[in-house]
Amino acid sequence: MFYFDKTDSLLVLKSDKLKINHFFTTRNSIIKTKEKEFIELANKNKEIIKKYFNLKSLISPSQRHTSNIEIVDERIEYPDTDALILNNKDIGIFLNFADCTPVILFDTKNNAGAIIHAGWRGTKEKIVQKTFYKMNSEFKTSPDDVIAVIGPSICKDCFETNNEIADMLSESVIDNKDCIFYKNDKYYADLKEINKRQLNETGILNVDVCDFCTYHNNDKFFSYRKENKTTNRISAFLTLN
Repeated sequence: MFYFDKTDSLLVLKSDKLKINHFFTTRNSIIKTKEKEFIELANKNKEIIKKYFNLKSLISPSQRHTSNIEIVDERIEYPDTDALILNNKDIGIFLNFADCTPVILFDTKNNAGAIIHAGWRGTKEKIVQKTFYKMNSEFKTSPDDVIAVIGPSICKDCFETNNEIADMLSESVIDNKDCIFYKNDKYYADLKEINKRQLNETGILNVDVCDFCTYHNNDKFFSYRKENKTTNRISAFLTLN
């Protein structure tokens, strides 16, 4: 179940399944933008987060809708990376989302976590599965020890696409029933459900899925489609206890 909470003065969204420090930003707690009127607020909010969690650094990759995954180390820059894996308590990570699907994985046994940017391109490339397999390779992560959280993103009724993308997304899951919709001569895809099923296919069954839609709930979250390609982003944040 998801609930709103405060991190210092910042209004954020959390999942009660995760007992580690995490959240999804709201319009109040923005930390990623290119729009001049929001830059000062975003920078201020990042400093609040670093101080609140006593972080050595706050890392965010340069996302390019890839399925590239990196493990956070002493580097500051992570180019062309759409999933970060963390096992260092002194570092916080965040990824940014423009209606795309944010996914957090947490290995409760090995105290390792990941944030995944699953847009339609990452979803068709099964980035959530690839991230889990990398955690398994590095930390011997078992699916039975993983809690997965799928955050606020565009819903199945708002993610209009074309038949080519719909076909690729359909092929990314074994059971694709009710994942793709055709109505009013248009194709729609349920990206949250597809990512959930991809996780289930790896054996990860403990998955919390957020009901909020960034398009419908635009009063709470930024939306690329609703707000004419805004550069304001939702961010998913994670640091280890």
